[in-house]
Formats: sequence, structure tokens, C-alpha cells
Amino acid sequence: MASSLRGEVLNLYKNLLYLGRDYPKGADYFKRRLKSVFLKNKDVKDPEKIKELIEQGQFVMKELEALYFLKKYRAMKQRYYSDTNKTN
Repeated sequence: MASSLRGEVLNLYKNLLYLGRDYPKGADYFKRRLKSVFLKNKDVKDPEKIKELIEQGQFVMKELEALYFLKKYRAMKQRYYSDTNKTN
């Protein structure tokens, strides 16, 4: 059981690290913050607490994905609809 949780934590870290490449404040900033959060919780041994932390990390992943989709949507909208706003 502990090895499966370890794998989940490593997978979460890798996924968050991948998503952090496009972070608005920069990839280095995101990487430092991510590493500090994971190191802060490295001594947690309770499987239930680890599962809660994994769920929190997955929530953060979803929030980052939503942030990136919104950023792409706004850029697309600005490209295609900026001409209509200038005529009004």
C-alpha cells in the first residue's frame, strides 16, 4: 500500500511539474514553490493524510488546467473579436 501511495505522489509531482512550465510567474518560481510544498510534507506517514494531500494536489492540477484553458480562450477571443470592438 505504501508503495502505491509513493507512486501516486511521484506521479502527482511530475504532473504538476509539467503543468508548471506555463505558469504566469515563471517555471522557476513554480518549481521552487512546488518543491518546498512537497518537502514540507515529506515526513507525513499516515496513509489517510497522504491521500488527503494527494487529493489537494489533484485539485491544484485541475485549477491550473482551468487557468491555462481560460488564458488560451482569452487569447483566441482577443484575436478573433478585437476587430468588432474597435468599430463600436
